[in-house]
Amino acid sequence: MIKMGLTRAGLGNVGDDQAFLALAAKYGFETVDLLEPYQFASAYGLDGARALLEKHGLALSSFGLPVEWRTTDEAFRAGLAKLREQAEAASLLGCTACCTYILPSTDLPSARFMALAVSRLRLCAQILGAYGIRLGLEYVGPHHLRTRWANPFIWTQQETLELIDALQLPNVGLLLDSYHWYTTELSVQDIASLQAHQIVHVHLNDARSSPAEALDNDRALPGEGVIDLPGFLRALAATGYAGAVTQEVLTQSPPTDPVESILERSKAGFERAFAAAGLR
Repeated sequence: MIKMGLTRAGLGNVGDDQAFLALAAKYGFETVDLLEPYQFASAYGLDGARALLEKHGLALSSFGLPVEWRTTDEAFRAGLAKLREQAEAASLLGCTACCTYILPSTDLPSARFMALAVSRLRLCAQILGAYGIRLGLEYVGPHHLRTRWANPFIWTQQETLELIDALQLPNVGLLLDSYHWYTTELSVQDIASLQAHQIVHVHLNDARSSPAEALDNDRALPGEGVIDLPGFLRALAATGYAGAVTQEVLTQSPPTDPVESILERSKAGFERAFAAAGLR
């Protein structure tokens, strides 16, 4: 069964990880994404961290790739040790997914950046694979980012699948995001045509404006915008995917509403979308 998940994005100040877990459980979420599993395990001890997750009935669904693979060789190499410690901690906490995003333009020549992306992401995936963790690649669709830097790069689902094929590793797949699906104007069939093993992780959020005008950092809570989230979820279910669908709402400034008010709206939006998709 697809699980409802939560990130900190768009919630405001939710406190430490313990407070975040308590709030996620209180509002009916089943999984959480943490940026730094190693710090979570270090703060509470491995047994304590596991106990916190168990106490709240939560699973750790994903963490962010802690490697800067988009810039210099020095920056990339500097992150590899951190990747190993984060991957080890995540694995011990039962997490099997790590994700990163691919910006749709670059100041490097496109061909050179593709070569760097393939070699660097392959190494990251190999490290993650040693810990039983998959790497999810997220294409980024908003139009304004396609020309933000000098040269075009990847911004479609198909191009990302082709990059995944080029990596030639079984533990690499897609991170699907409803916002990027919407801004690239894909159909429900584009999702339904995927196979479950091609999908590593999923983000859910909503849009306030048309695909061409939607800004990456101006997202809405699920169910409070114009995206066909029930259609997105139905198509996702048709693939056989049974992982987490996790709220990620990027905003231009920190929210001013109380955290619990935002979470109440999040819970309601998830429940409406899941019910309309026939998943609850």
